[in-house]
Amino acid sequence: MAKVQVLDSAGNKVKEISVPGGVLDSPLKEHLLYESVVNYRANQRSGTAATKTRAMVSGGGRKPWKQKGTGRARAGSTRSPIWRKGGVTFGPSPRNYAYSMPKKAKRNALKSALSMKLSEKQLFILDAIEFKEPKTKEGVKFLKGLKLDSALVVDNHANKNMFLSLRNIPKVKAIDHTNLNVYDVLNFKSLVFSQKAFESLMEKLK
Repeated sequence: MAKVQVLDSAGNKVKEISVPGGVLDSPLKEHLLYESVVNYRANQRSGTAATKTRAMVSGGGRKPWKQKGTGRARAGSTRSPIWRKGGVTFGPSPRNYAYSMPKKAKRNALKSALSMKLSEKQLFILDAIEFKEPKTKEGVKFLKGLKLDSALVVDNHANKNMFLSLRNIPKVKAIDHTNLNVYDVLNFKSLVFSQKAFESLMEKLK
């Protein structure tokens, strides 16, 4: 079992904890990181783009002119796609872009991302993440203590003061450990865990 350092809010070493093998020492699998990011972004798409076909555009119920004898091209509706104010041919319609990755691939991608952050010395585990009150000022003070400018902070959703203190700070995001994903891990320079959240995640990934 590997060991990682646990720090206090000032960045000083407090103790070491053991980590199950095969989690933070996983090999870097770039193809899985790529697939996870594409999957995450696809699942975020709203899929609401839409255009009207000739059947949906109002009007056009009457034949503009008779079929023969006028010298003009045949026309059955003023809402034909080749007419001004007509419908759109092969336009987008609402659809769901979401899809699922295999569970094992998803887990291995997250392990790979965590291992990469550890190798870059950008993975921090704190004994506790505590804020006296829900103030942005407290969040800025917390980040200055760890000398971080871009960070994903991971703890339990019950830590409301943390979420409220960090939500207005640029380049910083706070999430619950159950919602941790590869996209967010890669999108921020540093990754900060509370010890409790980190141990819960390790139990899930081992």
